[in-house]
Amino acid sequence: METILIVEDEKRVADLLRAGLEEAGYRTLVAYDGAMGLRLFQSDKADLVISDIVLPKLDGFELCREIRKSGSSVPILMLTALGTTDDKLDGFDSGADDYMVKPFDFRELKARIKVLMKRVVRKEEKRDRLEYADIVIDLDRHHVSRRGTDIRLTPKEFNLLVYMVENAEKVISRIDIAEKVWNTHFDTGTNFIDVYINYLRKKIDRDFDTRLIHTRPGIGFIFSSNP
Repeated sequence: METILIVEDEKRVADLLRAGLEEAGYRTLVAYDGAMGLRLFQSDKADLVISDIVLPKLDGFELCREIRKSGSSVPILMLTALGTTDDKLDGFDSGADDYMVKPFDFRELKARIKVLMKRVVRKEEKRDRLEYADIVIDLDRHHVSRRGTDIRLTPKEFNLLVYMVENAEKVISRIDIAEKVWNTHFDTGTNFIDVYINYLRKKIDRDFDTRLIHTRPGIGFIFSSNP
């Protein structure tokens, strides 16, 4: 039975999540503040974490960072009333895998959980190294280098790069990126995908002669050594 850690300071919401997830066949652990959530994560195996952002003692962003510092790649879904582009960027930068805004549809939540769980299985089946042109990605150590130069990426930048390299020479749309990297539907009212593409460009392309990330106006992006 898969275990989900719920970190939510509103008892009514926490109880709702617990009841719905246990009915769906999951085992649950519940914490009402971030520090308690971290202790539960450290003491009991969780297959997925659902966390609010605004929490007592340790906020959701810091909780997420502490989990990632431990070396864990457990899927983390942020469930919060904060829904601006900056909030989402902060969540993804701290290591979150997905983001849902309250109030939420429980059916959609369960669907997101299934996608995140499946992605963990797919990761376990993948090879441990990707190469394209002069870029090398170590999937196990989350290490990226280009022409021998180390490139430091945030967790979401790393996932975006892996997706682009796996689909090199193909044009990928913003919808593709939203669904495959963020496991969410593309919100035309936000530009967080373009923001991350720009972040990645600065780190992957800025100091090198050959550009690998190219924009196809009105369509999307392509990762290619041939513009």
